[in-house]
Amino acid sequence: MEPSQIVEALWDRMQARDWEGLGELLADDLVVEWPVSGERIVGRDNFVRINAEYPEGWSIRVLRIVADGEAVVSEVEVPHDAMGVHRVASFWSVRDGKIVGGREYWTELRTDPSPEWRAGYVERM
Repeated sequence: MEPSQIVEALWDRMQARDWEGLGELLADDLVVEWPVSGERIVGRDNFVRINAEYPEGWSIRVLRIVADGEAVVSEVEVPHDAMGVHRVASFWSVRDGKIVGGREYWTELRTDPSPEWRAGYVERM
């Protein structure tokens, strides 16, 4: 598979709760960073378990995937029944058919208030 297809499969397998299949896409020594929460996930098994144990009620909608060689960026929307709608911008590194690293920026929609001084320059979404 091409790197973009591997990242697409990552999101498909998460949505399907196919944890074994998810693990097949990841390098053993995978490192994923979540700068917003200040966390680093080291190892395939830890990444799979964090996702498998996340409280149910969520779904995944891939908005876009853009690739440049082994670098793949995905933008995904993750609505959750109880926790609201989240968006994630993920920057993945793929080598030899496996995801070896990532940096993900998770945020909940509309939780970062717009300062009043920008009101004249923006439209509300």
